[in-house]
Amino acid sequence: MHPKGTLADWLGDRIVYRNLAPPDSTLPALRDVWQEIGLEAYRVPRKTEPAYAAAVYRFVGAAQAARGVPPLRNLLFIGDTHMNDGTAARNLAAHLPLRGFIGADRLGEAEQVKYEGLLMIANRWERLADFPSWVESEGLACDERAAVLIDVDKTFIGARGRNDGVIDAARIAAVRQTVEELLGGDFDEPAFRAVYDELNKQEYHHFTADNQDYLAYICLMVVGAVFPAGELWADLGAGRLTGFTQFVTLCDSRSQRMGEGLSLAHREVTSNLRQGDPTPFKSFRYREYFTTVARMDGLPEDASEAELLKGEILVTGEVARLAQRMADAGVLTFGISDKPDEASLPPKGAAEKGGQAIHRTRMKVVG
Repeated sequence: MHPKGTLADWLGDRIVYRNLAPPDSTLPALRDVWQEIGLEAYRVPRKTEPAYAAAVYRFVGAAQAARGVPPLRNLLFIGDTHMNDGTAARNLAAHLPLRGFIGADRLGEAEQVKYEGLLMIANRWERLADFPSWVESEGLACDERAAVLIDVDKTFIGARGRNDGVIDAARIAAVRQTVEELLGGDFDEPAFRAVYDELNKQEYHHFTADNQDYLAYICLMVVGAVFPAGELWADLGAGRLTGFTQFVTLCDSRSQRMGEGLSLAHREVTSNLRQGDPTPFKSFRYREYFTTVARMDGLPEDASEAELLKGEILVTGEVARLAQRMADAGVLTFGISDKPDEASLPPKGAAEKGGQAIHRTRMKVVG
């Protein structure tokens, strides 16, 4: 038997998903502060941009003020990726002194902890227990004048190197369901997986921008023969395809090849792109919400830990204990997630039937 909890047990509604709009209605959203943080026009910055850090810092400051305690003196950060989370942490450090922890389980390596400036980097999640003492040795406090920002996906839930494959499986299932529904009897699953699995690699990020909405659309157009696979690989290899916008434009010129389902998806994506929406393929992301929550607390209570790690999205025990330890010391806890709001919050119909946001969905705690 494993304990259970929701992220709200540690965070409340102090969390932002991709659109930077906290569910806590007492806090400002990006639409309220975009000019204040220096954006030239309203848009949602990505996690590695200084504007993202400026927005999050603004939200955390508001949450601190709402507690009726003195302003923050320092920040703490918990994440799982050296590039995205490490960059976000460094950008936040431009606002207040900060120390961060970047963790993952890499059990094929000898246990190691490295220190790179303001970051503690470990290849075992269990070393997170050492983070507070390092923070204090660096002269920063873990008290009511500190805030800890905790990355959600593959950190607080679905721990990288241990349980992250289930998060990926939920997303892939949503892509597959979307493509299958739109293509109907023309759906070729092996062809879909061949395209998806190859493009979902870092070497193609110049084309996909590491955006799953873009990748889902590309797979749909390739498997739907609007832009055949042979042509895709040839154009990528020759450098003729340089970005997603170009790909969409080429598909638009081939609209006569699209059936009703493909046309519907194409119009959705192009319309949202014109509005600068970072989540243009919303119908895919709505499915991702359902495939994600379906993998939370669904296995039997007597399932083994190995079965849970492969089949359910779990709260990372080490992170939960750290969050509780910080909260008990008076530290403000705040969650950040790059998952789109459409994949994190229940659609209206689901909400009316009791569907909950990801951070309010019960999960088992393991680790």
